[in-house]
Amino acid sequence: MRIVFMGTPDFAVPTLDALVAADHDIACVYSQPPRRSGRGKQERPSPVHARADWLGIAVRHPVSLKDAEAQAEFAALGADVAVVAAYGLILPAAVLETPPLGCLNVHGSLLPRWRGAAPIHRAVEAGDKETGITIMRMEQGLDTGPMLLKSAMPVARKTTGELHDELAATGARLMVEALARLDELQPETQDDTLATYAPKIDKAEARLDFTKPAEILEREVRAFAPFPGSWFELEGERIKLLLAETMDDEGDAGSVLDGSLTIACGTGALRPVILQRAGKPAMPLEDFLRGRKIAAGTRLA
Repeated sequence: MRIVFMGTPDFAVPTLDALVAADHDIACVYSQPPRRSGRGKQERPSPVHARADWLGIAVRHPVSLKDAEAQAEFAALGADVAVVAAYGLILPAAVLETPPLGCLNVHGSLLPRWRGAAPIHRAVEAGDKETGITIMRMEQGLDTGPMLLKSAMPVARKTTGELHDELAATGARLMVEALARLDELQPETQDDTLATYAPKIDKAEARLDFTKPAEILEREVRAFAPFPGSWFELEGERIKLLLAETMDDEGDAGSVLDGSLTIACGTGALRPVILQRAGKPAMPLEDFLRGRKIAAGTRLA
C-alpha cells in the first residue's frame, strides 16, 4: 500500500518503523519543521524527521497545509492512504479527502474519552483505570471520526512516560493490523455524549498545591512525569517530584512531617520516591536526603 506518513514526536516513530517493516511503500513523511533547542539553540529535526532521514525517506515540513500549493503537492504523491500519529497540524478537508482510503489516525486514548492534545497525561491525572489506543478515520472535527480498532491497557500506577512508550508500541501494531484488515473493518461512530477533552499541558499546572488531597497529587505527579515534571520549592530551590506515594499522616498542608520528607497535604500526606534537583539526574529519596537533611516542620512552597 502506498502511504503518506504524518507525525512528529517520539510517539509516532514506532508506527513509522512498523509500516516500513510491513513492506508498505512510504511515499513521503510529513513532520513539523525543525525547532531550535539544546545548547546553542541549533535547529534540530523532529524525532520522526530524524528517523525518516535514517530510513532514506523523503521528508516535508510545511508550516501549513491550507494553501493550494501544499495541497497539490500532497495530492501528487498518489498515496492510497495517509497514516497520522501526533502530527501537530490541522488537516484541511482538501487533504483529508485526497487519499482514496482516507486518513487514519493513531490516537492515544479509548475514544471518545480524551479527545485532544494530551490524552495520556489527562487519563493518568483523572485516575482512569484503563487507557489505550484507538485507530480512527479522520474527519474535520477534533478526534471525532469513526473508530476502526481499539486496544485497552490498565493505567495502574504507571507514569505518563511509561504509558507513552507502551501505547506507542501498541499503536504501531494496531495500525499495521488496521491497514491489513481495512476491507473488513466496520467503522464505529463515536458517542459524542461520552466525549471528554484533553487540553495541552500548561507548565503552570505542574506546581504542586499541597492543599489538595494527597491521592490527587500522587496522580498529578505520575501524570506530569517525565514532562513537564511536578515541582515544589524548598528553601528557594525548585525540586521536581517524579514519583511519590500516599501516606495516612496528617498535618499542616505543605509542611514536612518527618525526616523522610513526608509532606502534609489537604488530606493525607505525600512521600517522595524519585526527585530531581535542577541540573542533576533524578535520584531516589534516600540519595536525595543523603546530600541534604530536611528537618520536620520545614515549609514547602
